[in-house]
Amino acid sequence: MAIDPSKFHPINVADTCSVWNILSSPRLNAVAKEARCDFCVTSFVQYECLIKPRKSILPSEQILMDRLQVEQRSGVFQPHSCSIEDLQAIKILETRKKLGKGELSSIAFAMKIHQGFITDDRKALQLAKDAGNPYAQTTPHLFSWLIFTGRLGDGDKDIVIAQHVDAGRHIAQHLQTAYEMALQCRLYSTARP
Repeated sequence: MAIDPSKFHPINVADTCSVWNILSSPRLNAVAKEARCDFCVTSFVQYECLIKPRKSILPSEQILMDRLQVEQRSGVFQPHSCSIEDLQAIKILETRKKLGKGELSSIAFAMKIHQGFITDDRKALQLAKDAGNPYAQTTPHLFSWLIFTGRLGDGDKDIVIAQHVDAGRHIAQHLQTAYEMALQCRLYSTARP
């Protein structure tokens, strides 16, 4: 899906994959906070990230879990409850599209509080848009906006992508594409009279 690097809604309900993708790069996360981006999670996402039993935890996963706990102690990625009524209010349960409770609750809560929803799951992104959320966004969109606005420089691109890959995440190509889109958008905006 096409993104507009010149625009990004700074207040977002994050699903599990976007929590991990944002936290995968300390540089991306720090600059997003400097840009006054605020992320929260639902209690379902909190459960998926930190409480859900796992057979084993990779070292890279433990690092991300530790980063999330640090962020939460400082007031970021705070969990919020999302009721069944919230989910039913926008008929998400009827059109699940095989999404998990984390994605569904995040979409519903974002709609309830009239804020953005950030995900890196295509089906969740499409469902949020179909449900009428005008601020359905992705981590690459956040990255492109930070590049476009000059908060992240060209030298930061390789750092963010390397940190992301080192954390065992899998959207490096999307981050590269988002970077290129930000540069094209910046060039276009300066070329217009």
